[in-house]
Amino acid sequence: MDPQQPTVPGAGEPAPLPLAGVTVVALEQAVAAPLATRHLADLGARVVKVERPQGGDFARGYDASIKGLSSHFVWLNRGKQSVALDLKTPGGREALAALVAGADVFVQNLAPGAAGRLGFGAADLRARHPRLVTVDMSGYGGDGPYGNRRAYDMLVQCEAALVSVTGWPDRPAKTGIPASDIAAGMYALSSVLAALLRRASTGLGAQLEVSMLEATGEWMGFHLYFAQGTGHAPDRMGLSHASVAPYDAFPTADGPDVMIGVQNDREWARFATDVLGRPHLATDPAWATNEARVRNRAGLNAVVAGITSTRDGRSIEAALEGAGIAYARLGDVTDLLSHPQLAHRGRWRPVQTPAGVVRGLLPPFTIAGVELPMGPVPALGEHTEVVLRELGFPAERIAALRAGEATGAPRAVGVRAAAPVA
Repeated sequence: MDPQQPTVPGAGEPAPLPLAGVTVVALEQAVAAPLATRHLADLGARVVKVERPQGGDFARGYDASIKGLSSHFVWLNRGKQSVALDLKTPGGREALAALVAGADVFVQNLAPGAAGRLGFGAADLRARHPRLVTVDMSGYGGDGPYGNRRAYDMLVQCEAALVSVTGWPDRPAKTGIPASDIAAGMYALSSVLAALLRRASTGLGAQLEVSMLEATGEWMGFHLYFAQGTGHAPDRMGLSHASVAPYDAFPTADGPDVMIGVQNDREWARFATDVLGRPHLATDPAWATNEARVRNRAGLNAVVAGITSTRDGRSIEAALEGAGIAYARLGDVTDLLSHPQLAHRGRWRPVQTPAGVVRGLLPPFTIAGVELPMGPVPALGEHTEVVLRELGFPAERIAALRAGEATGAPRAVGVRAAAPVA
């Protein structure tokens, strides 16, 4: 069951996917780990997602907005194989052990300590399989005062101070996307790729650990250094920028606000002259330097808004384009679905799900000559039988497992695997 090998347009030979031949076993749920493994699947890896027979990954039940399916699950789990195993039974653990024995990467983000209690702790796995890359994902890391604390995205955003710099001056807000989950997922992805690259030259796997707190802490970026240098936390700025002005949303006469970002004093001179029609502002000491503009932000924004509010959006955009000033219109998610740039670049692909076809965005990494696969979203346990058969499970044992799932009393099959996945 090799990953799809697409054909390069205009060439006769198939273009190999970057991770063709790599097998990933994922004991995962929610967002962080599934995002990392979905990208591994996007790059051509075979990803076997191990789920509970009853309910599976709990993200399957977050909502029913996509033809009865969860939007989170559809987003995060295309291109994977779903295997339902009851890991509370010896047979379920034995089947998982057989899967891991033939894997290149093992990813888990269960509750703190749960993987170890099941017999799948990273140190034990690495001792048995030196070439294996293990990835433990957690909220706060595997030790320390928070090591056993359960974590969810919003809670980690609070602990990592992301909420404190997001929102408006009078009230904080979490980000509109699960930023801490996404940060951890992307660092897991990049560290796995690095570990596989090192293994190619050394033959050794790796024991990786990624925490949501540490990933989000890295994303706090300049805010950490600002606080170190000034002794106080940066203010919440809404749509403004703490260190640059003008950088905000400004009204137009006929529709959505326009977001304008002036990055330096040369741009300010062009903006004042060619967009605002107020060339004297370019040299006025109150506005001439970015430091002065930040200090006098309220008055500056009032001047800019007083001009933009009298002009229609198209004329403002034309003036900004002519002056070489960066801008954007404030759109919502439905606008993104029909964004002309995504349409022009052909970024949408059909994705099969148990409820029918949906549109999915291609991964944001583009590899010339390679069409990355947009595999189906699996139903719970859809691949249990085929995977167990590959592992050497006899037909009668597989039938017993399937029957157990069908009756609502799922149980894994207690059978020794004869042929681990290669």
